[in-house]
Order: sequence, then structure tokens, then C-alpha cells
Amino acid sequence: MNIIDLHCDALLKLSEGKGRLRFADAPELETNKARLHKGKVKVQCFAIFIEPDIPSDQKFQEALQQIDYFYKEVLGKNPDMVQIREWSDFDNLKLGQIGAMLTLEGVDAIGNDLAKLNILYQLGVRSVGLTWNNANLAADGAGEPRGAGLTHFGKKIVKFHNNHKILTDVSHLCDRAFWDVMEIAKYPIASHSNSRTLCNHRRNLTDEMAVEMFKKDGLIHVVYNPPFVKEEGEATIADLIKHIDHFCSLGGVKQIGLGSDFDGISEFIIDLEDASKSQNLINELLKHYSESEVRGFAGQNFLDKRPGIGR
Repeated sequence: MNIIDLHCDALLKLSEGKGRLRFADAPELETNKARLHKGKVKVQCFAIFIEPDIPSDQKFQEALQQIDYFYKEVLGKNPDMVQIREWSDFDNLKLGQIGAMLTLEGVDAIGNDLAKLNILYQLGVRSVGLTWNNANLAADGAGEPRGAGLTHFGKKIVKFHNNHKILTDVSHLCDRAFWDVMEIAKYPIASHSNSRTLCNHRRNLTDEMAVEMFKKDGLIHVVYNPPFVKEEGEATIADLIKHIDHFCSLGGVKQIGLGSDFDGISEFIIDLEDASKSQNLINELLKHYSESEVRGFAGQNFLDKRPGIGR
């Protein structure tokens, strides 16, 4: 069953590798092409993530460098990797091809300059999270003790997203910023978050947040990072499915997807250690849900709700 994965950090690893890693088959990459093919990941979203300790005047250049690796190493050397630039492109992928879409995890790289966000949009970024865990000029992230909401600049960014049919990703926002986004975002999404009711982690969503996402036609993509799945002990696929069960109980059966966070995590769910193992999750889901529902989780829910198509 083909999968659409909304989040991985392979570009960060490629950038840090300075050309030493081959996207096609580097064992260091949990989402290398060989593993994506084996796991039947039909579309992989590639996040641009800038480490917080990079000097502010160098962050945009680092973002461009990661995009350069996307174009040269992911796309340029692999003709079967096809860039997703338009929301209709998902429908045009051929047998054997894998779609690749750029996303942005935190707007630190643009400073206070919307023109830089427009440049990233022109280069293919189609989903943007305002923050990582830190604070920036747009909002406070989940790790910022202040916990403030969106700034005026942050609201301008969300309006830019609305006007350009860009997804606004809530996964790393602090709680107050989440609610500010929900007031104005036309295309909210959580690219990699689980349920805070089942695992009390600041990166997860409360039931109230999940219900609001579902009301606004937003999607929640469950994440494979064990600290977000289970508070103690090793995490299993069954533990991850509990989060899907819980979101379904809140009315989200048509609004759940997958966001692995591969290449950005250091712990792994048993039997779900890289993209090649993705069908292990699908096979377990088929024991609990109908084939139609599992196809929804795997990617159809996203296709049904993507901007310009379902909303």
C-alpha cells in the first residue's frame, strides 16, 4: 500500500555530510531511495531544518544549501525521484516514481523578510512550520518557556500561506501559538505529532487541539519518534496505533496521516527503524481497520484534503 510521509530530515543529514552521502543508498539515511522504494513510500516530504545555534546571518544560506542538495543529490542523480511543486502533481506520478516535496521546519532562516519566504516558495516549499522548538520572530515553539502566541509577523506569514495554498504546520508550536494559527490558517496540518493524552509530551497535541484540527479540515500525521509515542520503555507499532485509535475516537478517521520524522530521530519503534519497514505499520493497521481506512491513513486522507483539491 503506497504511503505519503509528511516529514523527514534527510536534507539536514545530506548537508552535514557535505557531499559524502549518496541519497540513492547511503546506509546513514533512513529515508534513502532504496528504503523508500522497499517500504512503498510513494511521496516523501523533505524538511529544511536549520539548527538554532547557526548564526542568524547564515541561516538563509544554510536553507539554500539544503535545497541545493535536494535538487542535486535527491532529484538530479535519481530520475525516479520527481518533485512535487503543484498539488495536482500527486496525481501524475507514474509507476516506479517517488514524489518529493520540500517543506520548511521553522522560519528562522527568513528573519523578518517575507521576500525570502517567497523565494523558498518559488523553489518548491509547500508546507511551513513557523517554529521548531525555539522562539523566533514569528512565534514561540514548544520548548520556549514564555509560551507566547504569534507575532504580527507570524500572522503575516500565515496569511502568505493562505494566499499561496501553503500548508501551515502546527507540529512544533507552543500551545498558545497553535490556537493563534487555528484562528487564521486556511490549511492547517500537523506533519509529525501524536496525542498528548496518551503520551504527555509538549510536542504532542491535546484532545482539544485535535478536535479543532478536525473541525478546520486539518490533518494530523502521527510520528514514529518513541518519546512522542510512549512515556516509558520501548515503543512498538501497537503503541503507535493507539494514537491513531485515539484520534479516530475524536472523529478524525478521515484526517489522519503518517509523518515518520526519519533522519531526525535517534530512537526507533521496534520493526519501524527506517522507511524500508513502513509496510510493517500498514500490515498491523490492516488487522484493526478496513482496507479503505488504512489507505486513508497511508495517504488518501491527505490527497482528499490537500489545498486546491479537497479544500
